Amino acid sequence: MPETCGLLRVEIANEGNAGAFPGLLFTKGTMTAATYIAIYAGLVLFLAGCLWRVWVYARTPLHLRWELYPLPHEHPYRAAYGGSYFETQEWWRKPQIKNRRGEFLVMIEEILFLKSLREFNRKLWVPSFLFHSGLYLVICAVGLTAVAALAGVLAEKGSAVVASELGSVVVVVGIAGAVLIVTGACLLLIRRSSDPAFKNSTKAADIFNLLFFIAAFSLVASGYLTRAAGAASVSEFAHGVVHFDRGVKIGTVFGAGLILASALAAYIPFTHMAHFIAKYFTWHAVRWDDRRNEPGRPLNTAMATNLAYKPTWSAGHIGADGKRSWAEIAASAPPEIKK
Repeated sequence: MPETCGLLRVEIANEGNAGAFPGLLFTKGTMTAATYIAIYAGLVLFLAGCLWRVWVYARTPLHLRWELYPLPHEHPYRAAYGGSYFETQEWWRKPQIKNRRGEFLVMIEEILFLKSLREFNRKLWVPSFLFHSGLYLVICAVGLTAVAALAGVLAEKGSAVVASELGSVVVVVGIAGAVLIVTGACLLLIRRSSDPAFKNSTKAADIFNLLFFIAAFSLVASGYLTRAAGAASVSEFAHGVVHFDRGVKIGTVFGAGLILASALAAYIPFTHMAHFIAKYFTWHAVRWDDRRNEPGRPLNTAMATNLAYKPTWSAGHIGADGKRSWAEIAASAPPEIKK
């Protein structure tokens, strides 16, 4: 029985759920089109934001050496006790060989299992691990959805079967990921709200971000699970996204969740949540950078550029008045500080 809501005409697809909000389907495709547009816009803004972040980080001045050992790209024998290639005789005459396998293993432990957080803050590790594990599952679900859409584009009988099978996997992986995200975000929200140790480091933006995740993925999961009869499956929806098929019917709650999740994706690169990009530079360009400074090499040029900067640090013992360069400051005696 048709009903009117504003300018949109909606109809109850299942009389058994008459009046149930999740059962509403937008027959004119307005909600479907809005969802498609949100997905496209969210993807473009997310990629553009990530590229912008990479560009900003890549253009920052050369870092100061941390001299932290062991380095994972050292030979396993030296890395085991914190040694380095500087221990070898005439190391400057020998090629610097990096153990990429060691770097890869450390990255896997940190990215997938949050090793550092587990070692230094076990209470925070559990909710963070749940939250990040959920994110990884959702990313996998999005990737599988893209594969299902590609299989649908091929328009072959075998491809249709593949798309349908992948759709079933996407549902399991995606719902599991959404549940883990919401659970982890709720636990993090409780931790930040109740633990005095987080009082100084918790800002309004942190609370907002967690609530954003909770709202978006709660709507996505509940919207799909409670969708009305006749609503599109994952494979059908993926096909609709590719072809911008407004005839594909989706529930209002599921559509709202996808729109909110797309907005969240567009929002992430422009906040401190883009630390997944910063970590690459922190590891490879700061913590693990043990390149030799050789004449004529890019590192030597970058150091010369840094030495020409005129710092304006407020620390009195540096003597950085904005007039002298780093080279002049380093070559002169530190100023006397009157007590």
